[in-house]
Amino acid sequence: MAARLRGWGGVSAMAAACAVTAAAVLLPLAQAAPEGGHPAVVREPASMAAAPGPWSLTDTCQDPEASLRPNGVDGPAIERIRKAGKLVAGVDQNSFKWGYRNPVDGRLDGFDIALVKAIAKDILGDENAVIYRAIPTSQRVPALQDGRVDVVVRTMTINCKRLEDVAFSTAYFEAGQQVLAPKGSPITGYDASLKGRRICTAAGSTAEAALRAQPYGSVSVSVPNQLDCLVRLQLGEVDGIITDNALAAGQAAQDPSVRLVGSPFTREFYGVAMNKDASDLVRRVNKVLEDYRAGGDGSPWMQAYVTHLKPVLPGVAGPPAPKYRDG
Repeated sequence: MAARLRGWGGVSAMAAACAVTAAAVLLPLAQAAPEGGHPAVVREPASMAAAPGPWSLTDTCQDPEASLRPNGVDGPAIERIRKAGKLVAGVDQNSFKWGYRNPVDGRLDGFDIALVKAIAKDILGDENAVIYRAIPTSQRVPALQDGRVDVVVRTMTINCKRLEDVAFSTAYFEAGQQVLAPKGSPITGYDASLKGRRICTAAGSTAEAALRAQPYGSVSVSVPNQLDCLVRLQLGEVDGIITDNALAAGQAAQDPSVRLVGSPFTREFYGVAMNKDASDLVRRVNKVLEDYRAGGDGSPWMQAYVTHLKPVLPGVAGPPAPKYRDG
């Protein structure tokens, strides 16, 4: 057991992470709200049953990744952010290489954090003009609906069900659901080998929806955040994890005793999520993404990929092409 408890500092660190992920770990990121008001803390739902979802694996709307065409025109949402002087961003601080606390200096770091900084730089002229709020997977949509955050940049998959509740930018990364299991495990992928196994997913995630739709005889274990699944796997409380392969690659880098098994069984695209009424912000973020993708191997997107993701997720040639819609 002790040999497997690696990645974030061994038994004591992982046990501590498990205990605080759903509550106290949110507090360091819940800084004072900017003028114009935003509640100070994004709180865990009283019951996981209240979390949004599940989502269908088959989208029923046409081109869910198509977003509003980009422009730099200011509107009510942009003006409110400028008046506040801060962009309030819902992020993760537990997903290695995406949104996590860098152990060297304790600062938030990762691919998603780099994108938040680019958005703040464009709107406010300062990449550090950000209030970061750590939110559980299950609270990404409610945080936007309640006005607790302006944007959510947290490996959030664009799909038709979520488009009923929030707006999305164009896609900024492509991923797929896959199984993470200990090396030597009899689990071979998202298949009959899951029968009788305890499989962990984050509440409100597309992985949770997938397992509900086709459990393969497994026992589902739902937790607030992705890192909680890794902790439980290391402690022997679950037998495997289903999550985005992009996230799982980071988890496998944290703990060399686990590995991705089988093949990705979905194709999913991450987008920046915003309030449905903030169409001017959606268009502005899409403008930021146009610039972020531009330049090929020298683009800000590729630089962020090389810095944060390439060591754990090699072989990505570039960002997904944007899709747009009118209206």
